[in-house]
Amino acid sequence: MTAPTAGALGRAEPAGAVTVTGTQEGVAPDTAGRGPRKGVDTRALNAALSGMVDSGGVSAALARVGDHGRTLWKGADGVADRTTGDPASPAGRFRIGSVTKTFVSTVTLQLVAEGRLGLDDRVETLLPGAVPNGADITLRQLLDHTSGVFNYTEDESFDIERPGVVEQWLESGRWTRWTPQQLVALSNAHPPYFAPGQDFHYSNTNYVLVGQIIERVTGRSWQQEVERRVIRPLGLSGTFMPAHETSVPGPHAHGYFDLPTGPADVTELDPSMAGASGAGISTTADLNTFIAALIGGRLLPRPQLAEMMTATPQSGGRYGLGLERATGDCGVLWGHTGGIPGYNTVLYTSADLHRQLAVSMNAQGVSTPPATSEAFGKLLAAGTCAG
Repeated sequence: MTAPTAGALGRAEPAGAVTVTGTQEGVAPDTAGRGPRKGVDTRALNAALSGMVDSGGVSAALARVGDHGRTLWKGADGVADRTTGDPASPAGRFRIGSVTKTFVSTVTLQLVAEGRLGLDDRVETLLPGAVPNGADITLRQLLDHTSGVFNYTEDESFDIERPGVVEQWLESGRWTRWTPQQLVALSNAHPPYFAPGQDFHYSNTNYVLVGQIIERVTGRSWQQEVERRVIRPLGLSGTFMPAHETSVPGPHAHGYFDLPTGPADVTELDPSMAGASGAGISTTADLNTFIAALIGGRLLPRPQLAEMMTATPQSGGRYGLGLERATGDCGVLWGHTGGIPGYNTVLYTSADLHRQLAVSMNAQGVSTPPATSEAFGKLLAAGTCAG
């Protein structure tokens, strides 16, 4: 698996098959006093974090390994601020990009369980006039990216990696206040990729539409529904779903673009550019708690969780309803990855909940150096295999 690149706004495709190797030679002390926890290789984990930073691919890397949501190991390497040199903290907050989709899908499936939505409901019924072929697209197809709806972040307006464009984005573009309707309009200016249900194409527009559906059904914003249905019940004190707030609150590592003129701090931006497809902020502790609670059945009834974990044949068995399915050295993993300027996130759990791994990376360029990818692969192997 290759770590996502720095500049993408949720544009990376799901990880799919992951092939990594690693050793499980050391153990970490059990913080509850019951002796060592078998299979937590602290040396490998620490070395992998350091390797990611030393490779020059990231300015900071945070990671946490859990068992049923309980922390077995946490670490950080690199600097939180390249100006001050302050070290990154394992407890720091960060932008989670498309991991937001899993929160939004969870809320949607709760509404399905309550009978307020149906997975086969048509978009035209739920959001009249939102997309030209909405009568042919179902809610399920939005959630699993088989709708064919064009991904608005593939519009030229969002291609900030073009030469000369990134400077303009840094000066003014990142402060643009987008409405969901404007993002969908960008998508509607392009033809669909394929007829609904016929193929798979990852599209942030799908989840912008889902966010609007949540608001139409509940009378509250998707942010408010995630807060009341997921964040508050699980006590995720470091997790926020901002609308237009431009800063990352509390301790955090800054995100950067490396330009010919030097590093540019991209930490602050208007998250409405991502909306329900990727605006979230969280911590590694909160993400591990969330994914363990979700796959453990605490947030969804069994039928809806089963729907969520059914990966579509169109995606090659890689994507369900807001969940990615990956395969590592030690079996199948469920979770999501995310990218937004300055931040890349990886969140996975084993189905038996014996391992959760949450990672935040502050990548420094628009491509990932091979040495960074290699170090990340070692981190993934050490973090998701239980001895």
